[in-house]
Amino acid sequence: MFHISQYFPITDPTLIFFVVLCIILFAPIIMGKLRIPHIIGMVLAGVVLGKYGFNILERDDSFELFGKVGLYYIMFLAGLEMDLESMKKRKGKIISFGLLTFAIPFILTYFASQKLLGYQPIAAALLSCIMAANTLIAYPIVGRYGLQRNRSVMLSVGSSMLSLFLALVVLAATVGTFKTDNSALFWLIFIVKVTAFFAGLIFFIPRLTRAFLRKYSDAVMQFIFVMAILFMSAALAEAIGLEGILGAFMSGLILNRYIPHVSSLMNRIEFIGNALFIPYFLIGVGMLVNVRILFQGGNIIWIVLAIVFFGTFGKALAAYLASITFRYPLSSGHMMFGLTSAHAAGAIAMVMIGMRIETAPGEFLVNDEMLNGVIIMILFTCIISTLITERAAKQIVLHDNAMPTDEKGNDDELILLPVKYKEIADGLVNLAIMTRNRKLNRGLVAVNVVYDDENRRSNQEKGKRLLESLQQTASAADVRMQTQVRVAANIANGIKHTFKEYNASEIIMGMHIHKEISPKFWGEFAQSLYNGLRRQIMFVRLKQPLNTLRRIQVAVPSRAEFEAGFYRWVERLSRIAGNLDCRIQFHGRQETLTLIQEYIQNRHPSVRAEYTRMEHWNELPRLAANIHEDHMLVVVTARKGTVSYKSALERLPDEIEHHFSGKTIIILFPDQYGEQMDEMTFATPQHQEETSAYQAIIEWLKKKKNKLIS
Repeated sequence: MFHISQYFPITDPTLIFFVVLCIILFAPIIMGKLRIPHIIGMVLAGVVLGKYGFNILERDDSFELFGKVGLYYIMFLAGLEMDLESMKKRKGKIISFGLLTFAIPFILTYFASQKLLGYQPIAAALLSCIMAANTLIAYPIVGRYGLQRNRSVMLSVGSSMLSLFLALVVLAATVGTFKTDNSALFWLIFIVKVTAFFAGLIFFIPRLTRAFLRKYSDAVMQFIFVMAILFMSAALAEAIGLEGILGAFMSGLILNRYIPHVSSLMNRIEFIGNALFIPYFLIGVGMLVNVRILFQGGNIIWIVLAIVFFGTFGKALAAYLASITFRYPLSSGHMMFGLTSAHAAGAIAMVMIGMRIETAPGEFLVNDEMLNGVIIMILFTCIISTLITERAAKQIVLHDNAMPTDEKGNDDELILLPVKYKEIADGLVNLAIMTRNRKLNRGLVAVNVVYDDENRRSNQEKGKRLLESLQQTASAADVRMQTQVRVAANIANGIKHTFKEYNASEIIMGMHIHKEISPKFWGEFAQSLYNGLRRQIMFVRLKQPLNTLRRIQVAVPSRAEFEAGFYRWVERLSRIAGNLDCRIQFHGRQETLTLIQEYIQNRHPSVRAEYTRMEHWNELPRLAANIHEDHMLVVVTARKGTVSYKSALERLPDEIEHHFSGKTIIILFPDQYGEQMDEMTFATPQHQEETSAYQAIIEWLKKKKNKLIS
């Protein structure tokens, strides 16, 4: 007789993977219609399809592997997406909230376990450690709403790591009481190992990462390198007796500044984790839950109610107490409670440790009732966490949108990228991605202008292939790009016409580097471009990957604040520094620096900016001594006839060639006189020679004089 049950559970790896992919695909669709966070859908799907549900899937080794990878991924992304500068400013609050969210649930659960459930002190301590720690299972919701750098989120992530570390230390002390080697030497060696672990990661990973990213630009190699660092850190943490998630979080923190948040590499990391590893982990957690035991009577219901109520109440009490103390709005308190209230793989790992501890012959520290109670507690806390976090995220986003802002609607931003050479084009795209305003969600425009000559067709084909590769680079960072191959008799005019057709706001293009084509510093057409188009133009020379830069040095001329585009370039440089998480140092006169400082403090408070007085422009060559290989020099210049122009700027090409050769440089021409000077008039010529006739005569006379003397 035919029974469909004979085909279940599915054990074939291919079919298991297919069913899991179907869950990942359809769970968000179904949960979206039910207005339930799709993370709960993943967990519930695991409950239904697992051994304790309809027994459709067998929890094979793939769930163990991908589940562990998914948990590491959650912690890695949490470290990778944190605003480290804001964390440093809030380290006192993070420590305070971390101690609260550890101590309050620990104390409440300990007394409930002893007084209500009748557990021994050691078992109560183990259960208290489980409830004092937490897993950031709702963190993907935060990413979906773009709140990774919200202050309440950063407090929750930092405090989660602190509470987990404290729980592991207490657990290690608890387990140590059952070991024969529980001497002071054991704890001394443990402290030395932990110290060496953190010091080794902090010392070696940055140097290794910087060297690798400078040498290899291949996208696949960079992704594999990051994954290798992640799992090496997790493995080392487990080797010294800590949880691997601590190592994963530490690697994310250390790699934070080397993987910009708007880069294609970051997009790949998030895509792989959110599409596969994290859902696999959530489904695997659901498959561990045995809902049937709730209906079998006994103490299991009281165990679940006690630990869920007292543990969750303790987390809520800590979160709202901290939010009131820090004077945060109620929505921030909801977010802090939601993120810190869930328990998952960390709880399972701790309870498994307890199952291996034999308190008496044939008796173990954790019995079946406690094990099942903890696993069911995971289901309830995951549901509570995701619902609260989803609600809090909506409240925070609505509150932010209600606040006045001039970033939307009043910004004409659209960046044009004139490109020709492949070796610098990818770097220009990455710079433009870091410069753009993500809130506007506008794409980029790339143009390749070719001469109308006998090589036109072959150059057009080369241009199309180049632009196609740049579209792929932009798409990898989830940025739209429009492209155009343009034929023109004059390259500068072709770029200017494209600029006006697309109504662009600024240009980012490579600096002239091919001296065999033109020996001039500016090349063949750059001067015609910046003199004929009075909008912001960045001429860029990249000598190393942007994500390896540690400092941006900005030279600002006097009276730069009177130019129409002053705040535009300050905004763009602040975004670059923020996305690269590097320091930015401005050199200029005090009145100019005051305005820059005020703007950055109001609009980009997390940017690490420094301000150094530079009274005269002839001090520019002295900066060469402070410009290192991993620095970028930005020279804010001006066009002739404008407010901030000075004759000393005519020496800029020579000064850059002599003092800053081989350095990463941006020469920035700001918006000047607004829209008026886009027109061609007799008083505003479209072309100026690189050196004036008077200067050429003076140079010729000096040479003649030197010859006569010699």
